[in-house]
Amino acid sequence: MPEPLAEPQDSETFPALCGYTHLFPGVRCRLQGLPDPQAFAAAPRPVGVDLNFSDGTSADADLRTDGDAGPVLVVPAHTTGAGTHVGECTWPVKKLTPLGDDVELTLGSRDREARG
Repeated sequence: MPEPLAEPQDSETFPALCGYTHLFPGVRCRLQGLPDPQAFAAAPRPVGVDLNFSDGTSADADLRTDGDAGPVLVVPAHTTGAGTHVGECTWPVKKLTPLGDDVELTLGSRDREARG
């Protein structure tokens, strides 16, 4: 039976810039403010992620790292600036790339989680 994914510590939340109004497979977001981006990209740990989208909206997500599938970004339900409701989703992180002071997350195909 798979182990539950560890949730980030409350004090460890970092902003991430997404150049689009929503997430999709292949999108890249830049995680900022990490103390050591090189080390984080090589061995990520659970952290809170404040996703900031291009339409000015945001979502409080979690980067979780100890599941069987590798790192995932768990994004709660939220609404875009245009009023579109986006349900809670879990996105696999295909790649973590250090870029200067940031770490770029490249997302894979999502798994919708039924919540009700």
